[in-house]
Formats: sequence, structure tokens, C-alpha cells
Amino acid sequence: MSLTTLGLELPTDPRWVDIAGMNIGDILIDHAWCEQKAASSCISLIVMYTDKVTLVETLTPIVAEEWGHFQRVLKELRKRTIPLGRQRKDIYVNELRARLRRSIGDQHEQMMDNLLINALIEARSCERFKLLATHIADESLRKFYHELMVSEAGHYRAFIELAELYVPAERVRARWKEFLAVEADIMTTIDVRGDRMH
Repeated sequence: MSLTTLGLELPTDPRWVDIAGMNIGDILIDHAWCEQKAASSCISLIVMYTDKVTLVETLTPIVAEEWGHFQRVLKELRKRTIPLGRQRKDIYVNELRARLRRSIGDQHEQMMDNLLINALIEARSCERFKLLATHIADESLRKFYHELMVSEAGHYRAFIELAELYVPAERVRARWKEFLAVEADIMTTIDVRGDRMH
């Protein structure tokens, strides 16, 4: 999965995967909470847009997948006798939401932004999962992260396709370019941390 495929403008700092590999327990804890938040985010979208039949039908199995991922990460933590601990602040996601979610506009524009924020988070997660699948020492975790990379790529595409179903594709593409530029700027301003998935 390449940056071109995902549309991201800026690759992850190469130092991240080495630092993450040395702090895999912290990465797994943060990853678990990311999966929980991903499932919750899809549930929120379903609740907000109950009248959008295709959205509900598309996101319902994604909720189940994300929750399944949460359970799988918990299993990896148990194997290492690492407690889940408290949820951590996700500076990356908070910055995305603060800078990209519109407070005004019609329902379809707001829905588009909500879907594209989720697509962006999935795209960056997918890129990071590929780095872990390629570079970390633990062979079982390499396989685990490869499987999740494939899954997250599917989720990323699903969010984009949903946005284009309800909003003209040219409008979605223009807004997506804006999102990518903001995301690249955020990536240059947040610290490289080995205890965070993003």
C-alpha cells in the first residue's frame, strides 16, 4: 500500500517505526484505543445519518470489524501480560477534527467532512500498519499488522465512496485535497512518538 494509493501527501517520519518497535507495548495499548474509537465513530455516523440507507448498511459491518480488531489487539496485549490502561489523548485526530470539521453548512457537506475525516484517519493508520508489518522484529505481529493494513485500506475506500454517493464527486475530490494539505501540515508539527499509533 503506497502513499500514492492512499493519497497521503507526506510519509510518516522514518524514525517512527524504529521507535515504535522499541515500545511495542505502548503501541499496542494506543492501537487498542484507536480501534475502539474507530468503532465508536462509525456508530456515531450511523446514529447521525439514520436516513442514509447505504451509509448505514456500509458502516454496520465496519463497526463489527473495528470492534473485532479491538479484541484482537487486546489478545496481543494479554499474550504479553500488558494491561490496557487508560485511553490516551490522540493529538493527531484532535487536530484533524479541530481544523477540518465544519461547524456550519448543509447536512450533506457536514456528512462529507465527517466521512473524509474518517477516511483520512484510516489512510494514515493503513500506512503505519504497513510500516509495522514490514519493519518490526516480531514475526507474528508483522503478519497481524499486514492483515489489518488490508482491512483499513478497505475502510478508507468505503468512506470515500460513501462521500461520493451523497455529494458530487468533484466536490468530494476538491475537499479531499484540502484535507490532505491540512493533514500533511499536522504531520510536520506533531512530535514523533513511539507510544502513539498516529
